[in-house]
Amino acid sequence: MNGRRKTADGAVGGGLLVAGTTSDAGKSVVTAGICRWLARQGVSVAPFKAQNMSLNSFVTREGAEIGRAQAMQAAAARVEPTALMNPVLLKPGSDRSSQVVLLGKPVGELSARGYHAGRQEQLLGTVTDCLAELRRTHDAVVCEGAGSPAEINLRRTDIVNMGLARAARIPVVVVGDIDRGGVFASFFGTTALLSAQDQSLVAGYLVNKFRGDVTLLEPGLEMLRRITGRQTYGVLPYAHGLGIDEEDGLRVSLRGTVRESVVAPPAGEDVLRVAVCAVPLMSNFTDVDALAAEPGVVVRFVDRPEELVDADLVVLPGTRGTVRALAWLRERGLADAVVRRAAEGRPVLGICGGYQMLGEHIEDEVESRAGAVAGLGLLPVRVRFAVEKTLARPVGRALGEPVEGYEIHHGVAEVAGGDEEFLDGCRVGSVWGTHWHGSLESDGFRRAFLREVARAAGRRFVPAPDTCFGALREEQLDRLGDLIEEHADTKALLRLIEEGVPEGMPFVPPGAP
Repeated sequence: MNGRRKTADGAVGGGLLVAGTTSDAGKSVVTAGICRWLARQGVSVAPFKAQNMSLNSFVTREGAEIGRAQAMQAAAARVEPTALMNPVLLKPGSDRSSQVVLLGKPVGELSARGYHAGRQEQLLGTVTDCLAELRRTHDAVVCEGAGSPAEINLRRTDIVNMGLARAARIPVVVVGDIDRGGVFASFFGTTALLSAQDQSLVAGYLVNKFRGDVTLLEPGLEMLRRITGRQTYGVLPYAHGLGIDEEDGLRVSLRGTVRESVVAPPAGEDVLRVAVCAVPLMSNFTDVDALAAEPGVVVRFVDRPEELVDADLVVLPGTRGTVRALAWLRERGLADAVVRRAAEGRPVLGICGGYQMLGEHIEDEVESRAGAVAGLGLLPVRVRFAVEKTLARPVGRALGEPVEGYEIHHGVAEVAGGDEEFLDGCRVGSVWGTHWHGSLESDGFRRAFLREVARAAGRRFVPAPDTCFGALREEQLDRLGDLIEEHADTKALLRLIEEGVPEGMPFVPPGAP
């Protein structure tokens, strides 16, 4: 970059807000791609999302909880993630309430009405302070919006889309998913529903997930420029397998694969089939991504007991509602199926909330307020929910291999026996349980664990000796950077980041109601 802009308070880095016509338009991916492209140019860049609603979170080295998407964007920017990058995280506990995590620490539960009725607006100062600090210490900050900036019912209290852009005076690029159809109407309608002041910050558009000959799109882009007075900063082609850690586990297809990954034959004679129970309020479902990256490992999300029959490993994942998820397993017959598997010596892995469900007893006066609840009784563990949340980055060894992970839970486990300790949890026969998220990303441990699973399942499966999950993640982030470098107008984007909001953006009627 040519330099840092001067303000009354000194030099600050450039900024950009990546908004979207809808949820899932590609804001997270585009933000990560711009961060990686800038980092490769030698620019000191940081990601930022003022407010994130997600059950998929991460723990920073200072012990703060933030959205995993921002942690991955930080990896794209080649910087260490911090709480400044996601000052407000909302973790849904039901359709109407969420736990509010402020600067990495939980501060209470609020209903959606209570949050939007006043609490959200009060957080604008905190959000802008965090953004200002990142801009003070970096050459550029790429912000990600949430949902759509044209949610007119929420504009008064908005702190993540146009409310943030106006407070920080940063330009906005709107991303649209053309694969869904209606992208021109979405771009126009999004702009036309904004107030004149908000429209003045919208610099232009970015088309995402285009299939076909881009020259066929150009007449439409030119008409869009004429009727809005705004340019399109690029047309990104549809590319398979580029999703970074998604924000919302509830949107995962129950019977879809976890991630499109490089197709490689299994190293041994057999494959391993992994069934992940898609429990309500599923959190950190990305724990199984490292399994899906292994050649010969097939991962599916399931919600019926018959889908466990041919599984070599069943995973009970993390959840924001352990007691609710346990009741769901019982209602659907999945609990009985898991218990039968354990009795037959067939592998089961519980992670965080899944680990808690495998225990003998749960005492919960915090999360569900259900009091005493019987667990599945497969591990000698009793769980008591504490008011204070455990947020940690543990390091240890298991199965003879070094392991790193992170912990996010209210449940405190008391282990009274078992065949052996397992990542601060325990193992009984072919049933494993741990509070550690992310442990399967440790390559040596993952291979050792899969060998144990294959042995218990009677499969002639052999883990590939050279699968490096960290390297695969880096390749993915580089592909995102390539998309921006090869298909976006990078000169125009850089000018936007450096120089700020263009002057004279025309008003598109009718404007906000």
